[in-house]
Amino acid sequence: MPSASTIQLEFSGMIAQKHHFTLPLDYNKPDGEQLSIFARELTSPENQGKSLPFIAFFQGGPGFGAVRPAANGGWIKRALQEYRVLLLDQRGTGLSTPVNFASLAHLSSAEQTQYLSHFRADNIIRDAEAIRQQLTNNQKWTILGQSFGGFCVLKYLNDAPEGLAEAYITGGIPSLSRTADEVYQATYQRVLTKNQNFFSRFSDAEQLIKALADHIDNNQVYLATGERLTVEMLQLLGINIGMEQGPESVYYLLEQALINTPSGTQVNPLFLAHFCQLLDFNTNPIFALLHESIYCQQNSSNWAAHRVRQAYPEFNYSNDKPFLFTGEMVYPWFFEQFGNLKPLQQAAEDLARKSDWPILYNLDTLANNQVPVTAAIYSEDMFVEMQYSLETAAKVGNLKYWLTSEYEHNGIRMDGEHILDRLIAINRGEKLR
Repeated sequence: MPSASTIQLEFSGMIAQKHHFTLPLDYNKPDGEQLSIFARELTSPENQGKSLPFIAFFQGGPGFGAVRPAANGGWIKRALQEYRVLLLDQRGTGLSTPVNFASLAHLSSAEQTQYLSHFRADNIIRDAEAIRQQLTNNQKWTILGQSFGGFCVLKYLNDAPEGLAEAYITGGIPSLSRTADEVYQATYQRVLTKNQNFFSRFSDAEQLIKALADHIDNNQVYLATGERLTVEMLQLLGINIGMEQGPESVYYLLEQALINTPSGTQVNPLFLAHFCQLLDFNTNPIFALLHESIYCQQNSSNWAAHRVRQAYPEFNYSNDKPFLFTGEMVYPWFFEQFGNLKPLQQAAEDLARKSDWPILYNLDTLANNQVPVTAAIYSEDMFVEMQYSLETAAKVGNLKYWLTSEYEHNGIRMDGEHILDRLIAINRGEKLR
């Protein structure tokens, strides 16, 4: 049962209430191991005490806790006009029995694999539905999913539509049937385009990055977290060039990467510290462990991004060819180079080979969906292939979409109030403002 904290937190324009729920790790064994699932409820001061419906938010990832807002702004500002907002820390993230090398250290590799197999969208939705029934007295609620959160929305529509009044998706309509290999064949093309855009925008970026890559190749350089920095790691900064303001962040970091000292050229300690802040693999291991599994249905990923990369040799850097960033891809060498992932290497290998992942979507169920759904599809999205999103949109009943080139993948973070307002208007057939 849920237990609400007696602590009431007040932010700028918001009142927050904490909720903790005890839920099964494995819903086939409801009396077995339990998880603590955390959710933060937000209301506006003017609506405090009113019996407003909930809108539950599913964070992108997988493997990231819900947003921690400091003030009433963005999509939350729009939502609080008519909802209570529930920010769910998905299992294994934030305050929801977090997964990391320390929390799994007592388990064998085989036990880690078995434990982690319960952290996909299917069980995230089971958690959410259990929370809805307990928190709302079984009233329907609205859901909003960003990126991987959109995958969770589709899974909710598939598994428990009876709990939903409306649904919204931003930057995250998955393919219902395509394999991880097909997904990466498309997204590598997107990453190539983003690289071209980046190096066209910042005319000295190629010179800066090649000087840094060559220095790293010829010197032992260590990050603030202790790992030796490699060119492969440097390429991972590309996950940011598909975001609003991400290219600027990467460029400004590269500007400060190398400094001249009396002992010669060195990597700036500022760069080594900020580099770690732009990558989350050490702090959010579920992303590396389970990212490819979000596409798996009765098949294994078998390190799909790593295998598909072989068809794109231009990503394999050498000093006689242009430097290219990679994107959202996960590679097996993560578990050799990132310190906090090393203890989980065998579990990662086992999860990559796991071939009995349950089916996620029933095409007939989604075709007959009755819940009103509206999605924002970003035509230039580097992370979610537009054509696959449109393909799915055509197969899901009662789904409307707004196709736009105005935003990158994280558009809701940059202009969330406008995006959610537009989606609500589309969903309800209202005149757009």
